[in-house]
Amino acid sequence: MIKPHASDALQPRFVGDEITRQALLEEAQGLPQLLINSAAAANAVMLGAGYFSPLPGFMNAADAVSVAAHIHTTDGLFWPVPCLNLCADTAALNGAERVALCDPNVAGQPVLAIQDITSIETLSDAQLTLLTEKVFGTLDANHPGVATFMASGRQLVAGPLQVLNYSYFEQDFPDTFRTAMQIRTEIAARGWEKVVAFQTRNPMHRAHEELCKMALTALDADGVLIHMLLGKLKPGDIPAEVRDAAIRKMVELYFPENTVMVTGYGFDMLYAGPREAALHAVFRQNAGCSHLIVGRDHAGVGSYYGPFDAQAIFREQVPADALEIRIFEADHTAYSKKLKRVVMMRDVPDHGMEDFVLLSGTKVREMLGAGQPLPEEFARPEVAQILMEHYRQ
Repeated sequence: MIKPHASDALQPRFVGDEITRQALLEEAQGLPQLLINSAAAANAVMLGAGYFSPLPGFMNAADAVSVAAHIHTTDGLFWPVPCLNLCADTAALNGAERVALCDPNVAGQPVLAIQDITSIETLSDAQLTLLTEKVFGTLDANHPGVATFMASGRQLVAGPLQVLNYSYFEQDFPDTFRTAMQIRTEIAARGWEKVVAFQTRNPMHRAHEELCKMALTALDADGVLIHMLLGKLKPGDIPAEVRDAAIRKMVELYFPENTVMVTGYGFDMLYAGPREAALHAVFRQNAGCSHLIVGRDHAGVGSYYGPFDAQAIFREQVPADALEIRIFEADHTAYSKKLKRVVMMRDVPDHGMEDFVLLSGTKVREMLGAGQPLPEEFARPEVAQILMEHYRQ
């Protein structure tokens, strides 16, 4: 199986030993407590679950700036998006060496992790601007990722973590949330060697289904990891539980047995386009995948990025030796009326736009909300039914 990123073994920050974990929870009662934001909590979950291996914890300002400007830490580790604990106010820490980080996404705000504090720094205007522009490619406050980041505060608390739980993800998604360690274990149990990861924050329509099958065939892969984001999204996006049900129904009915693993990870969507695509590659390698499908507008939003910028970053900015995982570059995929099957548009140069079954997201939502069935060329009827019930509610 493919090695984890920059290491021979995963380095998860989760405390698995129950006695040690309980001792840390007791210690936390006597520590300063810091209510972190959802983005920092998601970073902690990813650190705990091994997805962000080999990072030990939250970055300091020097590493954050280095990652934003050069896509590597100050000691040379390839990393595309800063992993930060940004706060509006750190006065409560008052010179403490350790802090209990409290979860903003769980009732009662329980302790999520304990952090050793190696530094507390205030980001300057210039640093904040650099981080925003380099990671998101824009300073536009209408960009959902920029808006979230700019509202996070300027106090940067750096240091390694001991993660004590996986926030709400294990409880809310017990059949879907999996750590990088668990995915690696299941890949090994299935006897898979070549595994293609498919990233999704949306339900999967016919084009997505066929894209996974195309990658399986083209790469002669053993299986596909359908790996869905389970964390926070922008308003209007379909909730994770609905996506989960729709994807599972599609896999159950339309994929051969033992070719797909349906799993999810606990992270908030950044909408950072190319940089987020590179981060997706890092943590899919950590999960044991040999390939990642990167298609049109991967991790994008609105018109902030070019349609294939997320592919270009791997050719133009990611050093050739930085990652072992490889990218399967996909074009826009749609049902061809001429050929009576789903195709990549680049493979059919004789087609015009009128030769494809194409529906905008707005049109899809209007049809589902009105109880109108989607064309079977666009969505499997069983999947469309699940989505229709959601929109009608």
